[in-house]
Amino acid sequence: MCKQLRCLQLAGLRFLTEIPQFFNQCLSTRMAQTFILQRERERERERKKRGMGVCWGDPGFATPSRTGYLKSGVNLTISTSSSSGSGDSSRQNRLVPGGGGNFPIGFILEEPNLRKFTLEELNMATENFRSDWLVGEGGFGHVFKGFLIEDVASGRERTVVAVKRLNRASYQGFKEWMSEVLFLGRLSHPNITKLLGFCWENGQLLLVYEFISKGSLNHRLYGKHSKSNPLSWATRLKIATGAARGLEFLHSSENGILYRDLKSSNILLDGSYNARLSDFGLALFVPSDGRSSVGTRIVGTYGYGAPEYIATGHLYVKSDVYSYGVVLLELLTGLQAIDKNRPQGKANLVEWAEPRLSSERKVKAMIDSRLKRNYPPDAAVQVARLASRCLRREPRERPSMSEVVEALGEINAANKEPRYA
Repeated sequence: MCKQLRCLQLAGLRFLTEIPQFFNQCLSTRMAQTFILQRERERERERKKRGMGVCWGDPGFATPSRTGYLKSGVNLTISTSSSSGSGDSSRQNRLVPGGGGNFPIGFILEEPNLRKFTLEELNMATENFRSDWLVGEGGFGHVFKGFLIEDVASGRERTVVAVKRLNRASYQGFKEWMSEVLFLGRLSHPNITKLLGFCWENGQLLLVYEFISKGSLNHRLYGKHSKSNPLSWATRLKIATGAARGLEFLHSSENGILYRDLKSSNILLDGSYNARLSDFGLALFVPSDGRSSVGTRIVGTYGYGAPEYIATGHLYVKSDVYSYGVVLLELLTGLQAIDKNRPQGKANLVEWAEPRLSSERKVKAMIDSRLKRNYPPDAAVQVARLASRCLRREPRERPSMSEVVEALGEINAANKEPRYA
């Protein structure tokens, strides 16, 4: 029966052969098939009920994407639970170079190389998903902190991890789980969160990541301690540069990747405030046939989407650049992209800030008050101008992420003063 399933669309990826080897190697094929067909029936019933077009952020409709064809199926290199998966014998992937000219420091595996965890291991790691170890939640499900205790040659090793558990009622979550495995399982770059492994057992879907200690940029900008311990100017510039390098790597790799969901809550910060892009559930491959845009359903977070994407559903590489411009504004002003509690005309950050970015006086007036003038005014104006370029209406008028990284480097180099360190 599984041979009858010839085309499976998951988060912008299409398999044009039989169910790929991935399912045979690491999952229960019967379970996968039953789950998929059940969700397809539910989706079809929902589609008939609505009889309407697709709205912003609607998770109920599949993407008729023409990107990222994996014509021979996907092979997943799996490490068993008793090994770390880092040995050369389990890693038979050709390395595909990635990264731009300025920072060619990442690589993309030809196939995912992940460890398959058992549900028992993850129950033990999270102490049965303790509620006080919950560190995040979203449309996919919940994220818990966990501890893996393993025997190694030198004794017992304790590794802190983040475990994301699928919301069983979420069909979109299943697609995003698959996309994370197929994309993030292949990527290696200092500014991209590392996926360690996965689990599909007893109907549960889980992902295991390295634990990023400082949480998200959104939390650091707007969380309960953000007023008493605000991010310094130098730290904000460091975060902006790290996020830009991560996007540059994705866009300029051999098989370019559209991130499609850049926002402050998807930028994680390690102990040294290095930025790590996370959550690749909506990622797509850049078209390989020379087309400049991708026709796709509209998903993402309101306030970050590029205008051409919202208006037409056409996605460009520089649609990611627009979203990056929104994040730059957040770092500059300390204001959320959308906040309906703000005064009228200020609820949408871009609509309020964009007309002010051409005036030095207005830029200085909109800088995050928590910085208390502990920032170089000239640098702030330069960052505002860069944000303005990223937010231009026409995609072709926006800079590439390589140009953004270069511009930030120049801003940083020109303002290396001890009082701002």
